[in-house]
Amino acid sequence: MSHEAAAHSGHIKLEYQPALPLRNGKLFLWLFLSTEIMFFAGLIGMYIVLRFGQMVWPVPHAVHLSEPIGAFNTFVLICSSVTIVLALECGKSNRSDAARFWLIVTLILGSIFLGVKAFEYRAKFAHGIYPTMQGSDYQNIYERADYKYGSAVKMRADELALPLEKKGIDQLNEEEKKQYALISDLRSQSGSSDLNVLTSLAARIMPLAAPRDKSHLHGLNDDNPWLKMPVVIPGGNMWASTYFTLTGFHAIHVIVGLIAFALMIPVKYTAQNSGVIENVGLYWHFVDLVWIFLFPILYLF
Repeated sequence: MSHEAAAHSGHIKLEYQPALPLRNGKLFLWLFLSTEIMFFAGLIGMYIVLRFGQMVWPVPHAVHLSEPIGAFNTFVLICSSVTIVLALECGKSNRSDAARFWLIVTLILGSIFLGVKAFEYRAKFAHGIYPTMQGSDYQNIYERADYKYGSAVKMRADELALPLEKKGIDQLNEEEKKQYALISDLRSQSGSSDLNVLTSLAARIMPLAAPRDKSHLHGLNDDNPWLKMPVVIPGGNMWASTYFTLTGFHAIHVIVGLIAFALMIPVKYTAQNSGVIENVGLYWHFVDLVWIFLFPILYLF
């Protein structure tokens, strides 16, 4: 018997499926994530090319990166991926209160991640490490202790000395006199044409430990937060530009996820509408996966 005859005798009925076996929301999310994968792949590829194409690159502790803090943040984000899965399972089981609880936990963990990143950013800003174009008027990181660096230190010292001199040296209190003495010392040293003197000046302002030494050495900028003198970090400008670009875009994606979680918390979840948790969870897993790549390349290499 031919296949055609068998089909007619068995009354086989064929149905046409006009779409993929995915809900529209999930399909659109996967399409969106495909563009995000290309976006972050380009950023990470850019970092790798620049990182290994540079002659010098600052070690993590020279730019106030802490591996334990980065590892803790990675652990927090991984835990948040677990809690969003638990929220989805509770939603599928019609346990709306439990699903809401795990969404709140995920929101808290994501907020902790952002809080730690803000703490790390603050440490860098406090030491004058932020992205600027080399050679710009607002440059604070210099590649070497040369005459340009000396001029920048002198300019900052003149800026700090001006209000004290306007007040009058005889009118200064003891603390202000100490500050003025330090500023005058930096003025004198920064005006030298001897590169060895300028190198010594840079080491006083922010000393850099040896690559294998994980400790951060305190300098004048650490002991006097008001000073905010320019610093010498070989490769520092390129590092700052790439670091803040990668972590900044990732932080924006984390904020979007947290906003989504906040909007989802008041909803009553059942097996029928728990797909929204699945869709946002897929986005959150992607954010987590991106950080899994960023942590080792930024903190460990």
